[in-house]
Amino acid sequence: MTKEYKIAVIPGDGTGPEVIAEGIKALDAVSGRFGFRLAYENYSLGGEHYKKTGELLNDTVLESLSRSDAIYLGAIGHPDVKPGILEKGILLKLRFHFDQYINLRPVRLYDGVETPLKNKGPEHINFTVIRENTEGLYTGAGGFLKKGTSDEVAIQESINTRKGVERCIRYAFEYCRKRNREKKLTLCGKTNVLTYAFDLWERTFRDVSKEYPDIKTDYANVDAICMWMVKNPEWFDVIVTDNMFGDIISDLAAMIQGGMGIAAGGNINPLGISMFEPIGGSAPKYTGMQVINPIAAILAAHVMLETIGEEKAALLIENAVKKVLRDDLKDVAAGKMGYTTSEVGDLVKKYIVDSEL
Repeated sequence: MTKEYKIAVIPGDGTGPEVIAEGIKALDAVSGRFGFRLAYENYSLGGEHYKKTGELLNDTVLESLSRSDAIYLGAIGHPDVKPGILEKGILLKLRFHFDQYINLRPVRLYDGVETPLKNKGPEHINFTVIRENTEGLYTGAGGFLKKGTSDEVAIQESINTRKGVERCIRYAFEYCRKRNREKKLTLCGKTNVLTYAFDLWERTFRDVSKEYPDIKTDYANVDAICMWMVKNPEWFDVIVTDNMFGDIISDLAAMIQGGMGIAAGGNINPLGISMFEPIGGSAPKYTGMQVINPIAAILAAHVMLETIGEEKAALLIENAVKKVLRDDLKDVAAGKMGYTTSEVGDLVKKYIVDSEL
């Protein structure tokens, strides 16, 4: 019997629907070649839906999403909606509700893509950032005292549990072993200043490392990580860190791999429902212009297939993307590709269909 996966699709705002359409093109092409089916269900979540209905993400939708094998997200963000409303009400709510405690960010510089780093090429930029995704400063713990006065106090607390830290670190060790590249895992923290939270992280890291004698380990403060990522990105294989630092360094990593147009990632629950998305935002100023690069969304589809176990199909998508980047696109920036959004998707699809298995 043909295997079927239920994919919840949230095209979202701005250019999200445009890039998701190209990702689905690639998914349909590759599923046809490997003999599995993808059943899509669309959800109209995002800024436009919120403006029309006042709804963000209700329990009925969450229940429906819970019956999916994965969530494929375009982008959430609307210029007419105050920052924070959509992010907290949809994105963070999805991550927390489905306990997507890993944020996975593969960082690859492909042939044909320029990096702002001098004398660095694809052989130097090939690592992964693993970010704890449901704790830290993003839990929303804190509040105001005497808000709006000259004596105002704002408190934002970083919540770190042994359970949350350990499961993230353990995932990173397993990922590093499976990746089987340098087999080196770096803990990114700030133990010299954040003495409580990162004491927990560092102790847990040391404890778990005893179970993985084949993995080399090291530690670096987040400021050093930022410097070395620019100067010597080849030093890194897999980096594991907390929610806030991971948010920051993964965006820095996106720039050195060529920009947001090709950066993709996943919000992972290894035993549950995971969500996959391009890293860039909704880019509302480009909506409907067919100039945005869909490669990040297509690579998000690649990460999705890899995560749900269709690794050969995932590799075929990545190889098609590599060929497009190397042989076809003039640039990865919006409006400079030499092709429309849809035409880039057509190229990826063609290489998938024409490739030899």
